[in-house]
Amino acid sequence: MITLLIVYHSMTGGTRQMAEAAQAGAAAEPGVQVRLLHAAQAQPADVLAAQGYLFATPENLAAISGQMKDFFDRSYYAALDRINGRPYASLVCAGSDGHNAARQIERIATGWRLKAVAEPLIVCTHAQTPEAILAEKHIAAADLEACRALGEALATGLALGVF
Repeated sequence: MITLLIVYHSMTGGTRQMAEAAQAGAAAEPGVQVRLLHAAQAQPADVLAAQGYLFATPENLAAISGQMKDFFDRSYYAALDRINGRPYASLVCAGSDGHNAARQIERIATGWRLKAVAEPLIVCTHAQTPEAILAEKHIAAADLEACRALGEALATGLALGVF
């Protein structure tokens, strides 16, 4: 069985909604097991057992979230040189930009020698005040559809052996 691992962190629900939409799209592909894990629960063994990855994070202070960083810190060396060439994609829920978080994931994935199979999907919530930043997020249907489509494409590519 081919496994797609989706690792996410979310404080206000936006990134969780995006990861769940990607999971729903990926789950439509027969022959692919989709594992959705919160960054705090994901372990190096989960990384090693998967054939493809989707990393989903909010952008906090122009970086990936602390819990996503913790996941990568805990998993990086255990997986180094053991997952070379596997495909990945990323989702970023940002208040205004998201590109620094996407670059940070890209740098980590480059170190793991993963292969990017899609451009980072960045959803901008335009939250700029403390109240808006901390508020529960509601991701627009069109953005969730893009996340669903990315999950489906990643799973299909894994199932067909394209990646």
